[in-house]
Amino acid sequence: MHPNRASARLCVLLRHLRCRSAGTVIAHHTSGVGSLASFHPQQFQYTRENNVLSLEQRKFYEENGFLVIKNLVSDADIQRFRNEFERICREEVKPFGLSVMRDVTITKSEYVPSEKLVSKVQDFQEDEELFRYCTLPEILKYVECFTGPNIMAMHTMLINKPPDSGKKTSRHPLHQDLHYFPFRPSNSIVCAWTAMEHIDRNNGCLVVLPGTHKGSLQPHDYPQWEGGVNIMFHGIQDYDKNNARVHLVMEKGDTVFFHPLLIHGSGRNKSQGFRKAISCHFADANCHYIDVEGTSQENIAKEIVNMASKMYGLNDITMKDVWTFRGRVVKGERINL
Repeated sequence: MHPNRASARLCVLLRHLRCRSAGTVIAHHTSGVGSLASFHPQQFQYTRENNVLSLEQRKFYEENGFLVIKNLVSDADIQRFRNEFERICREEVKPFGLSVMRDVTITKSEYVPSEKLVSKVQDFQEDEELFRYCTLPEILKYVECFTGPNIMAMHTMLINKPPDSGKKTSRHPLHQDLHYFPFRPSNSIVCAWTAMEHIDRNNGCLVVLPGTHKGSLQPHDYPQWEGGVNIMFHGIQDYDKNNARVHLVMEKGDTVFFHPLLIHGSGRNKSQGFRKAISCHFADANCHYIDVEGTSQENIAKEIVNMASKMYGLNDITMKDVWTFRGRVVKGERINL
């Protein structure tokens, strides 16, 4: 979409939203995972009945907060996403609203349009090719098990984790994704994260702390890492070091679905190549926005709003505005979000 048309669309959308009457509410597959033996069907609270997940899969997600589906996305689709990502890196296309991120170790003077200097692109809702990921029937079939039939795509990313420079900045600190989201309930939100190639501990696979989705949202902030930290890479400041950790070794096309309160992160990329994955956070369209002022989310809200204000050229934008503009209905109806 052309920037001027997109900006105009945003302004109209914001005026419409501010006139609405609806109010805003204030605000462990390895030996490390939890046992299924003591689980009772009546305790289901994180999955929905739609005959897609087996009973064993539902129990696993309920107990652990994540579920890996093997070989879900085709090689052909992954190649198309890779091709579009490379076009963005070469600046052949510039989708409105897209954020292109570089590793903190790369200085502005070093920057030339190249895949090797881009660590992540996010908010690709205006890029028709990349956004196809969020509408793939094979993805939405599973998403509906967690959100229900009215599905919003709320946050999109393609991660290009670079080989670590030696300063360990390619790490992503342990965090909970809900820290970034001003909407609830958390049990109606899920992330789909698809490996675009073989991913293991050597190139920085995801690490999850099974069962932590049953806890509450923890305070987050930038970790005090000597080599520096990438922008918006907030981490949990205090967590139980005795929690079991599971490293998710995945093949190309494998997709993990996980709860927004699940504590997870990724290690540094010790390989010589770039580790790619594509993801989207989905939410039930019936979710509602909350006011994060005065909560542990206030710090990230200020960062998100400041970045969006610069990008859209608007001074009075709010956290709710940002997420409303990012959100796209991908199945059913758009209701609250």
